Amino acid sequence: MNGADTAFVLISAALVMLMTPGLAFFYGGMVRVKSALSMLMMSFVCLGVVSVLWMLYGYSLAFGDDIGGGLVGGLRYAGLAGITGGSLTAEGGIPVLAFVLFQLMFAVIAPALISGALADRAKFSAWILFVALWTTVVYFPVAHWVWHPGGWLYKLEVIDFAGGTAVHINAGMGALAAALVVGRRIGLTQEQMRPHSLPLVILGAGLLWFGWFGFNAGSALAANGTASTMAVNTQVAAAAAMLAWLGYERVQRGSFTTVGAASGAVAGLVAITPSGAHVSANGALVIGLAAGVICCAASGLKDRLGYDDSLDVVSVHLVGGLVGTLLVGVLATGGRAGLVQLERQAVGATSVMVYSFALSWLIAKLVDRIIGFRATEDEEITGIDLAYHSEVAYDYSAIGTSASAAGPTAAELDDCDLSRLDASRD
Repeated sequence: MNGADTAFVLISAALVMLMTPGLAFFYGGMVRVKSALSMLMMSFVCLGVVSVLWMLYGYSLAFGDDIGGGLVGGLRYAGLAGITGGSLTAEGGIPVLAFVLFQLMFAVIAPALISGALADRAKFSAWILFVALWTTVVYFPVAHWVWHPGGWLYKLEVIDFAGGTAVHINAGMGALAAALVVGRRIGLTQEQMRPHSLPLVILGAGLLWFGWFGFNAGSALAANGTASTMAVNTQVAAAAAMLAWLGYERVQRGSFTTVGAASGAVAGLVAITPSGAHVSANGALVIGLAAGVICCAASGLKDRLGYDDSLDVVSVHLVGGLVGTLLVGVLATGGRAGLVQLERQAVGATSVMVYSFALSWLIAKLVDRIIGFRATEDEEITGIDLAYHSEVAYDYSAIGTSASAAGPTAAELDDCDLSRLDASRD
């Protein structure tokens, strides 16, 4: 066993785990007060659901011996059978259990990303069922395609170092399919649906950025030069994308927004995920700049196309994943760049898109048919936090208003205009 590499992978797994609570803050801050808790819970519950499924059969389906012509693994490792603390990987000399834990955190955050497209209107019980089915039918097989030596995309030599296809394109298409099934939020075109807490958004983005070093550099599975290259490129791409998003936003919309800065950084992190180990720092800069501009432009298309991707999962994760997956075919070092590699990347991205959208749509339809995916109209208007969690994110009962000592009105909370509460209290 290589102790240094083992420690590196375990620490990286912990960093990736932190990304899911970070995502919860990132998404939670961008919704209205009345659904902030639901947004947090939709991410957080993935830690529970996916961890159990991964132990029972998920790891085996993703990384077990190939039984389906490169499509899926068998059940040899169901329940982690035969894997002990002394079992080492053949390549790196780290415990297999360290690799199991590291890859588990990827499986956890993939469905959590989808939740941003369903903000304000999804039943929590339906979400849990969707997560269980989606990870089983969509994520586990695609992870096998991309990362297992027997996977068909792996054998095609598609470059996806840390999850541009398996995580981001996969989740982005899943989000689009689920959003189409669930439908648009009530009052989407008539009401302002502003983020209720921009500090939470920045906090979440910062935690994501921090954890992404484990996500990307940790995928080297060793404390070596590849990990160092990936870490540097991760920082460069995120920084460049943030600046590019802000610049594009200023030119097109006249302002530099907090949400834009956070979303731009995440877009750069997404884009460098598949490509960072195979490009130079200059290549990472180009990928980051491209991701910032393209993802920002894509965020404005959902209104024209008529779908309600509440928190821009499609424009950041799907589009960002495509940018990184395709540009590595152009910018890869070591003689891998060229038309042949670009074609491979296109095949990989397209196959994941088609599979993920088709299966995600069917799963969402099945969930909707079984228990109903969407909250009732009354629950959505009143707030799904109270409907499904019997709690609220902030307790303002001690703050009197000019109209009542019971606290702020629903309109005040929906508008997120807390200045009126402060004024009345003063």
